[in-house]
Amino acid sequence: MSTASPTTVFTTMESPFGQLLLSGVRLEGGGPAALATVTAPGQKYALAEPADDWVHDPDALAEPVAQLTAYFAGERTGFDLPLAPAGTEFRQRIWAALDKIPFGETVTYGQLADLAGESPRAVRAVGGAVGANPLLIVRPCHRVLGANGSLTGFAAGVDRKRWLLELESRTLF
Repeated sequence: MSTASPTTVFTTMESPFGQLLLSGVRLEGGGPAALATVTAPGQKYALAEPADDWVHDPDALAEPVAQLTAYFAGERTGFDLPLAPAGTEFRQRIWAALDKIPFGETVTYGQLADLAGESPRAVRAVGGAVGANPLLIVRPCHRVLGANGSLTGFAAGVDRKRWLLELESRTLF
C-alpha cells in the first residue's frame, strides 16, 4: 500500500489587513487542504512569502478564503475548517484552548492557561504559544488580553487586534 506524500499549498486573499497569505497541507491528488497558516503583512514570527517548495493552489484553500471573507463581512462568527498547524504538544494544547474562547468574548492569559489545563505559573509560556499561533484570526489569539484587560501582544499588531475585537463586538447577533 502506498501513501501519498503531503504537499504544502498556498493562496492569498485581500482583507482589511492587506493581503493575507494562507497555506495548507494537501495529500497528492488534489482536493481541499487542511489549513496550516494564515499570516498578515508585517506579522511577527511568520513567513512573509511562500516557501520555494509551496504550490500555488487557490482551489485547495477556497473554503478558508470563503469563511474568512464572510468573517470580515460580519456574516460569520466562527470557522469550521480542517486545521494542520505545526507546533509542539504544549503549543497545540494552548491553540486548542484558543478555540474555546467564544466569539465576541475575551480572556486573560491566566484564564487561557486555566482553559488549557496549565498552571497559572505557565502564563509566560502560554503567552509565547499565543504569539506563535500560526492561524491568525481562525484561532482567535486576538481574544486574549493582559491581566489588567489591556490589548497586549498580537503578532499582527495591536491596532489589528483592536480592529478584530471591535468587529466582533459589532457582529454579535
